[in-house]
Amino acid sequence: SNEAKHELLGVSNDIIDAFGAVSIACAWAMAEGALRHSKADVSVAISGIAGPGGGTAQKPVGTVVFARCIRGSDEIVAEERLLDGADRAEIRRQAALIALELLLP
Repeated sequence: SNEAKHELLGVSNDIIDAFGAVSIACAWAMAEGALRHSKADVSVAISGIAGPGGGTAQKPVGTVVFARCIRGSDEIVAEERLLDGADRAEIRRQAALIALELLLP
């Protein structure tokens, strides 16, 4: 939820208002916030529209954004994808696999 993004990860409401919760800016802020609020060395964030509703013409169901943040690195890894799934569970499964791939060396 937007509330969880803000309260748990410190994502600015300004980012959500300006770019949306499903945006590269928001995913990057989520990944950075996960590092700030933990002792982890790497974080991966996902935000998306898995359906069945909630999509728009600009961000249809299946739109998912990913970001990876590595402590001490200036590298920015963030991307938006349109996943093709028959249902919510399939979109979520695909997104989880992509997020795990972002953790591979």
